[in-house]
Amino acid sequence: MALAKKPVNGMKDILPEEMQIRDYVMNVIKDTYRSFGFTPIETPCMENIGNLSNKQGGENEKLIFKVLKRGEKLKLETAQTENDVVDYGMRYDLTVPLARFYSNNSNNLPAPFKALQMGNVWRADRPQRGRYRQFMQCDIDILGEPSNLAEIELILATTTTIGRLGFKNFQIRINERRILKAMAAYSGFSEDSYDTVFIILDKMDKIGLNGVAEELEKSGFEKASIEKYLELFQNIQGKEDVAEGVSYLAEKLGNFLEKDAADNLKEIAACINDTKEAEFDLVFDPTLVRGMSYYTGTIFEIAMPEFGGSCGGGGRYDKMIGKFTGNDVPACGFSIGFERIILLLLESGFQVPGQSERIVYLIEKNYPGEKLAQVIAQAQEQRKAGKQVLVARMNKNKKFQKEKLTAEGYTEIKEFFNRE
Repeated sequence: MALAKKPVNGMKDILPEEMQIRDYVMNVIKDTYRSFGFTPIETPCMENIGNLSNKQGGENEKLIFKVLKRGEKLKLETAQTENDVVDYGMRYDLTVPLARFYSNNSNNLPAPFKALQMGNVWRADRPQRGRYRQFMQCDIDILGEPSNLAEIELILATTTTIGRLGFKNFQIRINERRILKAMAAYSGFSEDSYDTVFIILDKMDKIGLNGVAEELEKSGFEKASIEKYLELFQNIQGKEDVAEGVSYLAEKLGNFLEKDAADNLKEIAACINDTKEAEFDLVFDPTLVRGMSYYTGTIFEIAMPEFGGSCGGGGRYDKMIGKFTGNDVPACGFSIGFERIILLLLESGFQVPGQSERIVYLIEKNYPGEKLAQVIAQAQEQRKAGKQVLVARMNKNKKFQKEKLTAEGYTEIKEFFNRE
């Protein structure tokens, strides 16, 4: 039986044309983030299953690729539960690994620590356009900074990067978990029901106010609470300016909302609007939830109305590192939707700017050895001059070969024949 030549479902081979764009985008991301003081790190692709299944990752914990124990540790014949056969899992994001990394290495790191991490993650998700089971994530995080300077730096660094990749007129949608909780408390929902309420609220952009009302009612919540809750969202429609929207809720919610939660968002917005480089709008979105339950404060998301959907997000997660050490450390991060950006660039016909000249030396099959050395020497001189030179033998179907090379971006093709 022949071996399977297609990649595993939900994963993909990356062809040279896409790989050139990926390399370019990675370099722009790294260079821009380094200019903001972020330091590259790397963590293993596998983590202990207990770290990944600690009820911090929301729905993603249902999508973990789990790794069987190995050798003598794997005893299938006596196993009764999953824990008897599983000890590791493939990371589903980069935040949990970062928290473990910091907990293990904090004595050797500066404070605050600004981390840049790029790497593949794995989720047993349903594959669809632009969504894979293995995909690249790109995160920046600031650990040990309790003030909103962390949020400001993260948003500015990320939006500057997106702008330098050629995107304009996008949005950063921002909210605060404490605002979400205050709105729920004001409406009469009990604290133990918040997660359910927020999961339903998160569908607002898909099912609308009426759909949210129906789902809340089906979940058994009182009609008076539902009406009071949705009235808040009706009255705040059109108040996308952060200062305006937050001020309205602060007045309406009264003592249910901590004053510093409202002031925090307004300070972030004022500073970003005064100093931003890229062309984007900072928008207050009280329906923004972010799925991860580890968020504790500010949350944000990149929205691209021109293309539909979002391409990244993040927020503050001050309680996660304490799960490892027993001592909470302020933490805030932002993740760019790398695969989404690559897809948009590919679909727009993006060409990598400033590429060095790319040349092909095509050599006839029976070209003599003493002449071959001369051709290689020419190629070496061109390479020293900063040009990309591919040396290859001619195929029988030379026309097809040249068409493929041209499609890959080679601008000059030189042919070498043995005329003797």
